[in-house]
Amino acid sequence: MKNFIFRKSISIVATLFVVVTVTFLLMKFIPGDPFQDEQALPFEIHQSLLKHYGLDESLPKQYFRYVLSVIRWDFGPSFVYKGRSVNQLISQGFPISFLLGAEAIFIALGSGLIIGTVSGMKKNKWVNNLSLLFVILGLSIPNFACATFLQYFLAVKYHIFPVARWGSFIHSILPALSLAALPAAFIAKLVRAQIEDVLQQGYIKTAIAKGLNEKQVMFKHVLRNALLPVVAYLGQITANILVGSFVIEKIYSIPGLGQLFVNSVISRDYTAIMGLTVFYSLLLVSTVLVFDILSTFLDPRLRVSYEY
Repeated sequence: MKNFIFRKSISIVATLFVVVTVTFLLMKFIPGDPFQDEQALPFEIHQSLLKHYGLDESLPKQYFRYVLSVIRWDFGPSFVYKGRSVNQLISQGFPISFLLGAEAIFIALGSGLIIGTVSGMKKNKWVNNLSLLFVILGLSIPNFACATFLQYFLAVKYHIFPVARWGSFIHSILPALSLAALPAAFIAKLVRAQIEDVLQQGYIKTAIAKGLNEKQVMFKHVLRNALLPVVAYLGQITANILVGSFVIEKIYSIPGLGQLFVNSVISRDYTAIMGLTVFYSLLLVSTVLVFDILSTFLDPRLRVSYEY
């Protein structure tokens, strides 16, 4: 386990280094700069702004200065949000995105596990058809289309929920449902397939032959083994929800990191784009690492494989 964590930590550092380098170069190769807008600045003022933020220095010098600032966890000032640093923007937006993501994960896990378990245990044709329809719709409809559909029917037409904005718990329901649709369908499909596979295993037939009732077999053997792959995929599911929040936060006007990132790209706020990219990358790889470690504790077979 120690070797596994060490190798994963090295891969995280290498991944972040690549992300920092690629993001920095992409920002430099994009035409223009944050100070070029529709109303052209005088040449002297434009050059003064470039000098003030160090953008007139050579590319290697800017790169090494930025790498050192990332190591110190200082992403520098925002070019667009005057008087505020990128760290302050992250501190302000991350709690909102975290709450929205946590709610979406809770909905995805709850609905996906229930639908997948019921459809895997029940052989009724209508139950299987209904779960299959849910999986197909959840996997095929993009989250922005789902968000638009929910906005129109549940907010505009029937006035059940607010159309947008962020203020109370009721404002988070539609965005969370939009984010949770695809992961919930994926979890339901995975759980259903795993339950059907586990039910065919020999130890299940042995447990039934020993006299265990259906509930004991289902909860002690079937579900326990069928849920292990779900834990392994939680890191990927969490990453999908975080990435999907970019579009959803923009659609619902939620002042989280997703909308901040979109606005930074539109306004070419270099420091904000690079800082948010590094932060998201660290968050994603750390989440995957945590769930990989959790999977090894739940499944002894993984611990044996990592020892070799």
